[in-house]
Amino acid sequence: MDGSTVHQSARASANFLSAAVDGDWDGAIPEMTWSVREVVAYISEVLLWYSTDLSAGPHELNTMDLKVRPTENPAALIETITAYAAVLGTVVDGVPPGQRGWHPDGLADASGFAAMACDELLVHTWDAGHGLGLPFEPSEVLSQAVVHRIFPWAPTNTDTWDTLLWANGRRDLPGLGRQEHWHPYPAPLSEWDGSVGAARAGR
Repeated sequence: MDGSTVHQSARASANFLSAAVDGDWDGAIPEMTWSVREVVAYISEVLLWYSTDLSAGPHELNTMDLKVRPTENPAALIETITAYAAVLGTVVDGVPPGQRGWHPDGLADASGFAAMACDELLVHTWDAGHGLGLPFEPSEVLSQAVVHRIFPWAPTNTDTWDTLLWANGRRDLPGLGRQEHWHPYPAPLSEWDGSVGAARAGR
């Protein structure tokens, strides 16, 4: 996954949210403590954090207090997603081959950060839609790319979007219940030994 995948996910998010700017963005999202505007602001924060983490390299850089103001109007919050996705896409495509960046789940390469960003974009846009009472589902191509890259331990015999939501603790899967924690695999897939998350997927 690369910068183009981040751009595609950001477009899917922005197009969906732009069609819902007249909805109740102050309403609480079911099963969450955030409002719609708070979760949309959070998407942008993550995108910029990932840009910084990948640029900074393998050591955690925590010198910045990053906060996107959720009180801004919905159109501005959507523009922020698009702008910060462009920043991350440029960083993902521009770092030297093999560069790693710090992440709590392990040192991620550029494709790992791109995939985690797409996951944040798609799943939190679903959260926003859940709060607005509107269904959101990205393309099968995007869902499949994210599941394959950072959830290689997830089941492969289920609907891909359902699987992505399950991996993020949003939906039950038959026989597996619901995930309690987010467990991405951000390191290069070539290093994956099959152990991470395998038990959670019933393997």
